[in-house]
Amino acid sequence: MPEPALAAKLMRIHPVFLVDDIVKSAEYYRDVLGFCFDRYWGEPPCFCMLARSGMEIFLSGPEKPGEKIMRPNGQRGVWDAYIGVDNADALFEELRAKGARIVREPETEFYGMREFEVEDINGYRLCFGQDVGGQ
Repeated sequence: MPEPALAAKLMRIHPVFLVDDIVKSAEYYRDVLGFCFDRYWGEPPCFCMLARSGMEIFLSGPEKPGEKIMRPNGQRGVWDAYIGVDNADALFEELRAKGARIVREPETEFYGMREFEVEDINGYRLCFGQDVGGQ
């Protein structure tokens, strides 16, 4: 799809997931989904930036301890993030071996994407998709 000529180029997008427990959530993304992070912000922790292969997801916690703020789309059956990958089957095997909650196993869709879905410990649903060009 051709893009119109614009004055500024968009560089990346960072989904922000609202979670009730920053530490527990960040450790799940690190230990199960293979993301990494350098630090937490705030005391108690209220923000964390997760990264894997140049992709970033931000976690944001409640302003007040004990406040419930999670609002995942996954609880309504839709994705919270769609992440393009170069090898959906290999990533699926990696995440399954680490105990990720698989919501949908890999399948090739009519629109040429090989996709699978996982759900994190907060109910956020991530779909990983590989362009296979309608194979």
